[in-house]
Amino acid sequence: MRVVGSNLVMPDLFRHPPCRKDRGLRFMPLGGPRHKAGVTWVVWLALLLAVPALADTPLPPAAMADTQLPDPHQEAEARALMETLRCVVCQGQSIAQSDADMAGQMRALVRQRIAAGETPGEIRTWLIARYGDYITYDPPWNWVTAPLWLMPLVLLIAGIWIARASFKRRKRGRG
Repeated sequence: MRVVGSNLVMPDLFRHPPCRKDRGLRFMPLGGPRHKAGVTWVVWLALLLAVPALADTPLPPAAMADTQLPDPHQEAEARALMETLRCVVCQGQSIAQSDADMAGQMRALVRQRIAAGETPGEIRTWLIARYGDYITYDPPWNWVTAPLWLMPLVLLIAGIWIARASFKRRKRGRG
């Protein structure tokens, strides 16, 4: 064993052993003179790979995130509203489908507000005011969202124009 730094003790295993001349092999494990950082990068890599496991919150889920409302009509309204709201963490799923903690909190919020007597329209308006138009799957028409609504039409027209030009070019080439 040898002492490296203040407290770090490295076993002699990481030193270069002598060559094995009888077989023509040279056995050189990591940690020799050329690989002094050999052990540290492995430790950093292991820590980096362990980070996602530590990212989950230790807090319990929101109280009403996965609990249905006692009134079936109110629960149906809540479910219908949750299907139209986008999860701000996942961004590709509705809050009804997402497993993210934020989606659970939003589901609980929707159920609490519906149980308190608010309409889905009022809740939707409040969430849009808080998170912006992006939280809905069907953003309203305004100058900020105009590209979202116009881009499919522009791409369709561009596709038709390119196909038409391609067909004309083929027709001229044959004739």
